[in-house]
Amino acid sequence: MTEHYFDASPSGPEERRDVRARIWDHDYVFTTAAGVFARDGLDKATAVLLKTFDPPDHASTVLDLGCGWGPIACAVAAEVPGCTVHAVDTNARALTLTRDNAARAGVADRVVASLPSDVSATVTFDEIWSNPPIRIGKEALHALLLTWLPRLAEDGVARLVVGKNLGADSLARWLADQGWPTEKAASAKGFRVLLVRRG
Repeated sequence: MTEHYFDASPSGPEERRDVRARIWDHDYVFTTAAGVFARDGLDKATAVLLKTFDPPDHASTVLDLGCGWGPIACAVAAEVPGCTVHAVDTNARALTLTRDNAARAGVADRVVASLPSDVSATVTFDEIWSNPPIRIGKEALHALLLTWLPRLAEDGVARLVVGKNLGADSLARWLADQGWPTEKAASAKGFRVLLVRRG
């Protein structure tokens, strides 16, 4: 049976490996494993997202939605010392890797890796960063975004990266139709970077 990165509990061998990534002029070593998204290293889409925007220096709470093994969460926490990053994923193995990678990066005290259901309903976010799991299907993706976007703080923004061939432009239109003003902040290497604001 083929496992997907959005499986809740991958059952195959972990086969951990270390990968290197340079994010915002800093070098990191991360641990990845089988059964998680982008096990071979920082994926192109996430790299485009991180190159498009500077670290969210003003933010005190950030959501890394679909955190995988945690490159966004760890880098944001490292760059913004006053920020707590909630790293959310449905994949238990990914959450374990995120915790391990946060410890290696020295930011374990400010990266909270958890299942979506374990995030307190009272927490709001100054920013949401995400390479969203497009392959879960349009209906599930829409439900995911409509669950988390309302948790943005009053002046909060969401920063999303989506492949052009995976419906980035139609997603931007749909978000706008739902009352979430959306602009294309960048386009590179086959990806759109979307900036979503509260309506």
